[in-house]
Parts: sequence; structure tokens; C-alpha cells
Amino acid sequence: MIFQKVNALKGEITIPGDKSISHRAIMLGSLAEGVTEISNFLQGADCLSTMECFRNMGVSIENKNGLVTIHGNGLHGLKQPKDTLDVGNSGTTTRLMSGILAAQNFTCTLNGDASIQKRPMGRIITPLSQMGADILSVKDNGCAPLKIIGTPLHGIHYKSPVASAQVKSSILLAGLFADGETSVTEPYVSRNHTELMFRYFGVDISTKETTATVTPADKLVGQKIIVPGDISSAAYFIAAGLMVPNSELLIKNVGINPTRDGILRVCEAMGASISYENKQEISGEPTADLVVKTSSLKGTTIGGSIIPTLIDEIPIIAILACFAEGTTVIKDAQELKVKESNRIDVMVENLTKMGADITATDDGMIIHGGKPLHGAEIDSKLDHRIAMSFAIAGLCSEGETKILGAECVNISFPNFYQDLEDLVVK
Repeated sequence: MIFQKVNALKGEITIPGDKSISHRAIMLGSLAEGVTEISNFLQGADCLSTMECFRNMGVSIENKNGLVTIHGNGLHGLKQPKDTLDVGNSGTTTRLMSGILAAQNFTCTLNGDASIQKRPMGRIITPLSQMGADILSVKDNGCAPLKIIGTPLHGIHYKSPVASAQVKSSILLAGLFADGETSVTEPYVSRNHTELMFRYFGVDISTKETTATVTPADKLVGQKIIVPGDISSAAYFIAAGLMVPNSELLIKNVGINPTRDGILRVCEAMGASISYENKQEISGEPTADLVVKTSSLKGTTIGGSIIPTLIDEIPIIAILACFAEGTTVIKDAQELKVKESNRIDVMVENLTKMGADITATDDGMIIHGGKPLHGAEIDSKLDHRIAMSFAIAGLCSEGETKILGAECVNISFPNFYQDLEDLVVK
């Protein structure tokens, strides 16, 4: 894909469904009794991988006309898959499903693409093993493929070294099947979609400060779920609306869960013009429409407890920082090294090509903003968040920005390029 500087963005966009919530809705709907209906489900490759895995374990799932209907098998109704479960590119599918599979009465193997075979799974193997799980990294490197032999599980209290919703959720999902309470304490609170959805499906879960505690479940009850728009997908349009001159965008149905809204707090600290309309709660999740206008931005420091609330948005925040006056420091973001790509290195390498003043650190980056960027050839490393971030950078840079591997946006936002094109003032 090739991008060039544009004069203005105007109009409105409805953001596709939240990726994290779509994954969890499939999982809990499959484990529930009765029917679960999911509206605004994200039809991205990662979420479809989760759907296909549960179909391969005997769950009847219909996906048509924007509505997903799950005929749940109940907590103990999953069937042994005939083949390896293919998780595609999805770390969420791999880590969360491992917690469920650890408690089943069958053996199965999880595997995915080349990227997923490099992502660290020790972070879930360790706590699940403490619960009695039998999980083997087949290549003995702490990564997929994973062979999981289902066994009875025990409740534990796990102190997680990382604030990771995937680690926390994997343990809590295993805790549904354990013989006693299961608790996870994190250094900071990570996104809490699992806890909110547990309550929605009738699970006994409590949270206190950075600890979540689940009581083993007798059953889950099927629900109707409306998935809010994904703030991680909205982030690119928020940034575009702030950076492209003469722009005003209405971004509709955005999830503004406080464990996910760090991008909005950072934009506010940078001097952004963002206002909220139509605030409401849908299926237990807070949402709003956002009005975003071109703004003069200033640098800021980002670190500590806010990082888990914006970890997926750091690539686009780095782009914003290039167009802000002054220095932006991003720290405490070591997690970026183990995403679909090493996002610290990839952002620094590609932004340097475009003329940015940016330096990598062990846990983030330092960006001296205000230097005009120019087009360059960008290697996305097949990372959807890198590709989308540089598409936005290309709209604000002189010359031509060419993105290699641009089709990787299908993982989370299949219509991204068309939706962006529709907002450009011709």
C-alpha cells in the first residue's frame, strides 16, 4: 500500500468490534449452557481462529449477517479435536485457550504461524503447571507448538511478574475448573474484559486492587453480547484526526473501559481536542462516540501503571510524538519486545527512515518531536499495528510512504484502508 500527504480528514466512522472481547465471547459462549448471540463480532483473522478452534472441539457456531450464534456445550462438553488446533497469528487464542484445555479430559496440540512460534508461552505454562496442568512446549523453547494433556486442576494464588491480561485470563479460565479459589495478583491492573464477562455469564469473580479471584463454576449461562468498538482500532483514527490539518472526525461506538483508555489519557496530556458523546454501557462495557479535531500537540512522559492500558497503542503514540513539539519518553514498555514483532526496534528503525529523531531504550523509546517526516519504504514485519501506524504517518509526511506486508491488517481490521480512504477530503 502507498500513502501520500492529505489536506484534511472529515466524516464519521464506526469502529469494528473489540478484538479482546470478541475472543472471550466465543470462549465463554462455547463453555456456557444454552445459546449465546454476539453482535458486532470482529471478523478479523485472529478472532476467526478462536471460532474455528472451538468448532473443532464440537461446538456449533453460526457466523452470518454480522451475528454469531453459539450453541454452547457447557463447561465439560468440549470434545477432543481430530487434528492440531490452529491458532493462526493469535497470542490471545493460544494463551487463553491453554487455560481451558488444561482442565479437559483429553489431549490436544496448539500451533500457529511462524510468528506465534516465537512468542513466549512460559508465562502461562508456569502458573498453569502450578495448578497441576500438563503442558509441554514441543520444541522445548517455551513457545508453541504446545501439547496439553488435560488433568484435574487445583486453585492457586499466583503473583504474576507481568501485568498481562492474557496471563491473568488464562489462569482465571483454568480456575473455572479448579478444586478451589484461584487468584491472580498483578504489578498493575491489566485490561479486565475477562472479569467483566465472567460476571455477565454468571461466574463468581471478585477484584480488589490488583488481585482478581474466581470461584470454580457449576455452569455458565448463555447471553446476548453486543461487542463495543475496539479502542485499539480507533486509536489510528484518533491520531489521524489530531495530526492531519483541518480535520474533524466522529468515531462511533468506541469502548472506553478504564483498563484500556490509556491512549485517551495520553492524548489529553499532549493537548488533544477529544470530546465524548453518547456515553453508555453495553453488555457490561462502557462506550462512547468520540469527536476528534486537529490539535497542536506537545510531548509527554508515559510509564508506570498506564502502560498496560495502552500497550497495543504505543506504535501509534510514537507517531503522534513525532508530530508533537518537545520530547516524549515512553518507558516501562518491555512487553513491546514480545508482540507480533519487536515493536520497539521496528518503530525506531522505520521512523528513523522517515527522518524522525527517535532513540530506542531497553524499555521503550525517546522521541524528539517537531521534525517534518518524509516518505519511506516501511517493512511492517507482518505486524498489523505497525502497518496501520505507518499508514497514518504517511498521511502527514512529504512524498510517498510504501508499506510492505500491508495485508496483515486483516488480523484485526480488514476494512482499515478503505475506511481511511473514505475520510480523505478530495
